[in-house]
Amino acid sequence: VAGQGAPTQQEREREKGRRFAMAQSNEGEFYVRYYVGHRGKFGHEFLEFEFRPDGKFRYANNSNYRKGVIIRKEAFVNQIVVKELKKIVEDSGIMSGDDELWPEPDHLGRQELEVVMGNEHISFCTGQIGSLAEVARCDDPEGLRNFYFLVQDLRCLVFSLISMHFKIKPI
Repeated sequence: VAGQGAPTQQEREREKGRRFAMAQSNEGEFYVRYYVGHRGKFGHEFLEFEFRPDGKFRYANNSNYRKGVIIRKEAFVNQIVVKELKKIVEDSGIMSGDDELWPEPDHLGRQELEVVMGNEHISFCTGQIGSLAEVARCDDPEGLRNFYFLVQDLRCLVFSLISMHFKIKPI
């Protein structure tokens, strides 16, 4: 009889997302997206990841060096991971930041960070940062330093999740 038996993968994901969204509604919406990339000798190379309100984690890494292929991974993370992610973002102080005095994206590349936390929505865009010395030369070194360290923390979390769940080297 149709409809009976084991649920499909799509049905399991939909149910997981529904349960997660119900738990999230008590705490407010939460979303994080980060992108860093450039267009150069090897084409469009980038790293991007996002954590969606339903707990879906998406990762993409495109490096055309030596004919590399794009790596795309998706997984669902539980509420404990999202809670830690929220804590990392809150502790960074980035929600009160402003990117107006930060370096503009240029031919060397760009970084974007978007965060939705409850009723707050921020979006930052700046050039690639190679070192803390570049941060110190900025017109807003404290704000850019917060951004720099937050991005480092987020990337560590993402690379840990990738290496735990998939047999790839994300870097």
